Amino acid sequence: MKFGLFVPQGWRLDLVGIDPAQHWGVMAGLARRADGIADWSSLWVYDHFHTVPRPTEEATHEAWALMAAFAGVTGRIRLGQMCTSMGYREPAYLAKVAATVDVVSEGRLEMGIGAGWYEHEWRAYGYGFPGAGERLARLREGVEVMRQMWTTGYATLDGEHYQVDGAMCFPRPLQGTSAAGSRANGIPLWVAGGGERKTLRIAAEYADYTNFSGMPEEFSHKSEVLAGHCRDIGRDVDEIVRSANFNVVIGRDDREVRDRLGWIRDHYASAGLPEDVVESTVQSFADGPLVGTPEQVVEALLDLERRGMTYAIAYFVEQAYDLTGVELFEREVIPNFVDREPHGQFWHFVHGE
Repeated sequence: MKFGLFVPQGWRLDLVGIDPAQHWGVMAGLARRADGIADWSSLWVYDHFHTVPRPTEEATHEAWALMAAFAGVTGRIRLGQMCTSMGYREPAYLAKVAATVDVVSEGRLEMGIGAGWYEHEWRAYGYGFPGAGERLARLREGVEVMRQMWTTGYATLDGEHYQVDGAMCFPRPLQGTSAAGSRANGIPLWVAGGGERKTLRIAAEYADYTNFSGMPEEFSHKSEVLAGHCRDIGRDVDEIVRSANFNVVIGRDDREVRDRLGWIRDHYASAGLPEDVVESTVQSFADGPLVGTPEQVVEALLDLERRGMTYAIAYFVEQAYDLTGVELFEREVIPNFVDREPHGQFWHFVHGE
């Protein structure tokens, strides 16, 4: 199993109370820290503009600007977004940005992509909010444009939603040219979302990785649906690495777990959220599979591994303020799973893709 780590960027109100002038220092410091710990294979941010669970005036730093910035302050760890919304940037432009970040990072980019869902920011930024069918159709056309640009240097598509006529992408990404990468896509492509008829079908056709629910029974069900789509198109489902995102609430004992949930409650209250929103948010953390002592978290991950989840991306809401939970996870959970031979940035491609 491999592990990724979300870096706080404000979207989930995880920089509240920190002077905005210090935000980059906090994010860069955490990125450098993860870069120095080989058991973290990747670091991640979210592609959003307005905070959750409510839009507020608290900071949300933009994902692709952070990708380039993290590329400059790290040297080993891979860099991803979970996940870029296709509707926020034209796909030819996005493919060019991603290729540049791949060059700047010396071949360390992961491309997370999805149809997008946060209606408030869609409308606020003037993108409208098309129905799910159109958003998914844009996703399919967009990943085709990206695949063409990264693997050939050009893209042409006369689609229903995107028209691209000889868009050029030079230099191409390092991955797939001078560095190992996805044989299908160049830059590894993560198709995120669990929509069964369309999203997972797109994943079966294009993805190197999927990312959907980490709740055990739902993960198993979505995996079965993905496998069905792969059978339909003649692809081996084992070519696709299945990942999930997890809110981690870990403590040395039950009391420490309760204390950490109490901190989460106090933190969201300090952000000015209504009491009912605070309580529902805390409950969403408490209900996750990776909540408990190290032994309980290991047991949950072993169950998910048996179900086919081999890449866990961890989120610690307190990371900008307190590293003890992250350190406990690093010390007592990750060593039960990591495969140290090989353990570098190209792990996926060493294992058959």
